[in-house]
Amino acid sequence: MSRALWLLILSLFSLTFTLSASSSSWGSRSILRAVNTDNADVHDYAVELNATNFDEVLRDTPASFAVVEFFAHWCPACRNYKPQYEKVARLFNGPDAVHPGIILMTRVDCASKINTKLCDNFSVGHYPMLFWGPPSKFASAGWEPTQTKSDIRVIDDGRTADRLLSWINKQTGSSFALDDQKFENEHLSSNVSDPGQIARAVYDVEEATSTAFEIILGHKMIKSNTRASLVKFLQLLVAHHPSRRCRKGSAEVLVNFDDLCPLDMWSADRQEDQDAQAALGNFQICGRDVPRGYWMFCRGSKNDTRGFSCGLWVLLHSLSVRIEDGESNFAFTTICDFVHNFFICEECRRHFYDMCSSVSTPFNKSRDFALWLWSAHNKVNERLIKEEASLGTADPKFPKMIWPLRQFCPSCYLSRSQKNDGIEWDQDEVFKFLKEYYGKTLVSLYKDKGINGNDGTNRVLEDLVPSTNAIVVPLGAALAVAVASCAFGALACYWRSQQKSRKYFHHLRSLKNI
Repeated sequence: MSRALWLLILSLFSLTFTLSASSSSWGSRSILRAVNTDNADVHDYAVELNATNFDEVLRDTPASFAVVEFFAHWCPACRNYKPQYEKVARLFNGPDAVHPGIILMTRVDCASKINTKLCDNFSVGHYPMLFWGPPSKFASAGWEPTQTKSDIRVIDDGRTADRLLSWINKQTGSSFALDDQKFENEHLSSNVSDPGQIARAVYDVEEATSTAFEIILGHKMIKSNTRASLVKFLQLLVAHHPSRRCRKGSAEVLVNFDDLCPLDMWSADRQEDQDAQAALGNFQICGRDVPRGYWMFCRGSKNDTRGFSCGLWVLLHSLSVRIEDGESNFAFTTICDFVHNFFICEECRRHFYDMCSSVSTPFNKSRDFALWLWSAHNKVNERLIKEEASLGTADPKFPKMIWPLRQFCPSCYLSRSQKNDGIEWDQDEVFKFLKEYYGKTLVSLYKDKGINGNDGTNRVLEDLVPSTNAIVVPLGAALAVAVASCAFGALACYWRSQQKSRKYFHHLRSLKNI
């Protein structure tokens, strides 16, 4: 055999060996990747914070308490502790949390230069170091070992998940367990025991507002015959929504509504209509963190109970006690039209609109409208009590009931509690209760945090919300509702005349007190 042939054979053998080895090596790496994938870190539930978002996140969270872990990514003890911390964070953080809205679990990497000053402010002397306190107390704050009085405390016994959760249980008087599962929750507080819990519903009102907006866009419900009712509802939200974030977001949507939703929007399957819907969807009506994906006051003991419908009712009641007498009939027609056009539960929508249609005399007093809405809600509950009892679909922890309970408002019940097989109400006392419950108490948590934004009115707000509390809107949108509210129409004309300058849009970005 010639030398050249031998060289060819050896070359082919070498190439075959190389390919075989390469294939074997690739296969090994593939197996390793598969193994690594199977054993990859579980989802991180703890929220990673840094100096740029620390104050904002902790100030705005609806949670009652926060845990902040200061760590360093190079620290072996921190890496080993992370799985323990995440076991606890799973219970409280994220849309799949077992006990959402109670405790916010966070982490800050002190090895990152951006966080150096933040870690110094909290006198971090070892890793990991855990702190506990009301979330808002962490914002723009710090901690010193020599402090005698502080709302922020060091967690001195949290080295394992069991010990950390045990420490938390002692602070909150709870009995949380690491194996708790979603909606199997005996820790859920009952709203019938503490009227002050309505304060937590302000976050559910934000959630419901954002969810309603998503439903409207997702189902392409803005059409030539429904857009006017949405404009009116946005006007109501801008002037009277209990959340500053939602007032501001609603104003931004309203200012751009004529451009994004022309009268012929979605009249045909046109690309520009789809683009307009996408553009409208870019507006976050209650801020970038909403919807959060969970409910607090409105959370049911089962996955399919309460939630959105509860949050929407709280929103409507809160609007009803914030309006002035001159706005009462506008609010009535606005809410009736909104439910009729945009609430997609057919039976509920029809029942509510039937009650609206039965009203023959316009409302002149805000009291009368608030009491009508309260009565309508109780009629809905009366119907659902019977239906859920026959079908076995009621929430066992939150059954439908006639509101308010005697324990919440004894004075709402007259001395003779029954009349014609029904309750005899003192409506003056009921209205006082509604004003306090859905008015002051609802926003008390925001006021405690100092973020309600109702403590002043700047010059930009004066252009946006005149003394009538009505929002100035684009002319094209306002004409559709001018018959329902002459005041809104007149203000709309004024705003349209000023719109050409386009300065208003830029001022809105700096709006702080809506």
